[in-house]
Order: sequence, then structure tokens, then C-alpha cells
Amino acid sequence: AQQEASQRNGKLAGQDKVVTLPRREREDAEVRPTADQQVQADSEQRVKEYAAGNTDITKGLLDIVRTDTAFDPNHFLQGAKAAYEIIVTAFAEGNRKTLKDLLSPEVYDGFSNAIAEREKRGELIDQSFVGIKSADLVEAEVKGGIAQLTVKFVSELISATRDRAGEVITGDPKRIREVTDIWTFAREAISRNPNWKLVATQAAN
Repeated sequence: AQQEASQRNGKLAGQDKVVTLPRREREDAEVRPTADQQVQADSEQRVKEYAAGNTDITKGLLDIVRTDTAFDPNHFLQGAKAAYEIIVTAFAEGNRKTLKDLLSPEVYDGFSNAIAEREKRGELIDQSFVGIKSADLVEAEVKGGIAQLTVKFVSELISATRDRAGEVITGDPKRIREVTDIWTFAREAISRNPNWKLVATQAAN
């Protein structure tokens, strides 16, 4: 019984010496990745699975997660879709305050000028956002420390522009229209600020 107790306490029978395994502990430390390395590996695996063999997008996403291991492309796309609906709706309403928070200064100026022209003519946009049919990441890169992600949105909305008298001059207040937009969002790659801003827009139709 005394021998068993000595062994449980880390001693060899007949010796007054603690048994330690420093060599083995050092080997484990060399083989096991650190917590940071594991997080990095998990992040890289996540974006590789998302990109599904698209080498250009894989490279861009890997560049992003190497500076921000918390980045998740699926989470980004959910936020991008929410931002898209907010921005499209705010533009139709002429809501500059909402737009200013979500757009780069250059894009905001373009949107704001278009709203001003509309206001000058006394026109109003009557719009209902039906939904987003698809949102696909088409480009990803880090340039000059800025992460940029380009998304192709295909959405459905009902939209009509009315003049001062309320007459429809463009669009159709009763017809659902499919719209394709290609938008680029950006933020500083090393920033822990999760907010992306819209920095470029282009229409595909």
C-alpha cells in the first residue's frame, strides 16, 4: 500500500525522488500548435472551404484572415446583405444620415448628389424592397493594407419614380423588377472595427 501511494505521488519505490518528464513535455510543446496558431489554421481552413477551389478568391481571403483571424466570409455576406437593403432603401428615401454611416466619402458624395438632383426636380421614389435572391463574393483582396470584398447582388424590388404631380415617370409601381448590383466593401485589414464601408458600385444591368 505504501508503495502504491508513493507511485501515485510521483515517486519511485525505494527512491526519494520525484519522477518528472521534462523531455516529453518539451516534445509536446514543439508538436502542439499554440492557441494562436490553431485559430489561424481554423480561419484559413474556413475560407478555403468557402472559396471551394476558386484560387483568386482563396488567395484574397487568406490574405484577409492572416491579418484578422476572426474574419468569416459567411458572416461578412450576411452583413453585406443587410447593408445592401438598408442602403438601397435609404437612397430611395433620400436618407442621407443613414447613407453617411455606411458609405465611403466618395460614394456618399455620388449618392448625395443624385438625391439632390432628384429633390431639385421634385421627384420621389416609391419603392418596396422585395428581397435578395442571391449575394455572391466575386473578388477578394488586400491592397495597401485595405481589405476589399466585391459582392454581386441580385435583388427584387418594386420601384417607380413620380414627378411633383405624383405621376409615374419611370418604373412600375405594380411590377417586381430584378436588379443586379456589383458593390465593393472595404475596411483596414488590421482594424478590429467590424464595420465595412461601401467604396464602389457598378450596375450589371
